[in-house]
Amino acid sequence: MKNKDLLEIKPKPKHRIRNLILGVVFDLLGNASYLIPGLGEGIDVFWAPLAMYFMNVMYPSKAGKAASIVTFIEEIMPGIDIIPSFTIMWFYTYVYKK
Repeated sequence: MKNKDLLEIKPKPKHRIRNLILGVVFDLLGNASYLIPGLGEGIDVFWAPLAMYFMNVMYPSKAGKAASIVTFIEEIMPGIDIIPSFTIMWFYTYVYKK
């Protein structure tokens, strides 16, 4: 399967639990930067592009692409990275859209 094909696949129902668990873990990792006072926001510079990539891979739809951009902005800006963007996207994909 080519990378282009991977980006066109919609999230499958069998990935529902996997995406929930990964989403909670990624949200916790994003909030872990608050554990190191003063250094936390510097860590976000590295975490923001990774979070964007993971969001794009987990949710390869148009909504996932938009969420990956929002996740990057949310993680890179100081003070607002407490928002659980992966969990919100999971609810949007598997609960709200249905």
